[in-house]
Amino acid sequence: MKSDRLVRRAVWYIALVVLCLPFVVPTVWMVTSSFKPLREIFATPPTLFAKNPVVGAYSEAFDFQPFGRQYVNSVYIAVVVTVIVLLVSSLAGYAFARIRFPGRNMLFVVVLTGLLVPSETTIVPLFQMFKRAGMINTHWPLILVTSFAGPCVLATFIMRQFFIALPLELEEAARLDGLGRVATWWRIGVPLSKPAASAVAILTFMSSWNLYLEPTVYITTPELFTLPQALTRFTDAYGGNMWNVQLAGASLTVVPVLFVFVLAQRQFVEGIAHSGLKG
Repeated sequence: MKSDRLVRRAVWYIALVVLCLPFVVPTVWMVTSSFKPLREIFATPPTLFAKNPVVGAYSEAFDFQPFGRQYVNSVYIAVVVTVIVLLVSSLAGYAFARIRFPGRNMLFVVVLTGLLVPSETTIVPLFQMFKRAGMINTHWPLILVTSFAGPCVLATFIMRQFFIALPLELEEAARLDGLGRVATWWRIGVPLSKPAASAVAILTFMSSWNLYLEPTVYITTPELFTLPQALTRFTDAYGGNMWNVQLAGASLTVVPVLFVFVLAQRQFVEGIAHSGLKG
């Protein structure tokens, strides 16, 4: 009986390792290839690890363009967007879950339709709007569009589902203590919603971090670029891609996302699981 359990566990582990390979191997190859000379990246047969590792590509990434400034741009934009989305989605999710008002369900359906609208279809009118407001070639469009578009809609849905699953007795006890709606949200709802908030934070941070279309449309100055936009500019004098430098830059861009995910991994899984308990 014990041997059967060990065999099943071994089979599960082997299956999980095999399933992880398509996701892990490209990432490992990206990191290891960033230490290879350019000619070794395209060597035949290909190799996973560098024969003679070099770190010149990393210093070249910072010398070729203001990569450090661009890195800071991506970090602070993603952090600001994440904070705004957490605040807005938490308030909206609590209102949709706990406050009964005419047309509540219909309004929530209208909000969810924001997930069905591709960002490409709204990029032209938004560009015209930001141009009239004098916000082109600034970071304001990247912050505002991401904070109140698809990521915020998804975040509102997750927070609403989480608040619906909370026992009503907690809110009733808060009312007996004299707390109003806002105080109940802040003192009861927010502390208990950490799992859902962690899921929202990770999804929003990744969405903002990976933006490419919007920065390309709104930003023209290299010092204001974000990382996805900056990675496409590593080209030589003949317009060819500097693959080792691009891979070095791409390897550096993974670090903040991994840090955020590792920091909130347990709460992320719990928040996604709880967000679908009640409809």
